[in-house]
Amino acid sequence: MSLQMQRKLSAEESENLFKILKTRFEKNKNRHEGLEWPKVQAKLEANPKKLWSLDIMEETGGEPDVVGFDEKTKEFIFYDCSAESPKERRSFCYDNEALVARKKFKPANSAVGLATEMGIEILTEEEYRKLHTLGKFDTKTSSWLKTPENIRKLGGAIFGDFRFDTIFIYHNGAESYYGGRGFRGVLKV
Repeated sequence: MSLQMQRKLSAEESENLFKILKTRFEKNKNRHEGLEWPKVQAKLEANPKKLWSLDIMEETGGEPDVVGFDEKTKEFIFYDCSAESPKERRSFCYDNEALVARKKFKPANSAVGLATEMGIEILTEEEYRKLHTLGKFDTKTSSWLKTPENIRKLGGAIFGDFRFDTIFIYHNGAESYYGGRGFRGVLKV
């Protein structure tokens, strides 16, 4: 998947996305207690590139939702909150270095590469654990996580999933990819 499109939504596209996001926001109040939708929407309206990123998160199956507010930076924090790793973001190796190094059966992209194109970051282990305080996620799939540099330098990458009522963080070669492994993103607006 490669994103070769304009990074701004039309008025109609924006309106449709706002309806989806507002409905999800209202349906999942436990994810963002104390936050108000009009303030979130106003911040998004002032940041059209971020709104575009949220639209791509939605289009690729991420079901983005507000999960917090950073008092220091005054930013709303969105995570992909789909029950399983976003369907249109699976079967990618970890990063572009791994993609280039892979000699046979190259995947279409890398998780880090696509996240960058989308204007988002891959969840860290800490963010992934926070996500799981909001519900059960990745019970059948797994998600690449932002990998510490010392692990990546040695050719590895980390991913997480939820099995046996427990969050597991594992490792794999960064060049590997699986149909059931994708990535979840975070966007700050």
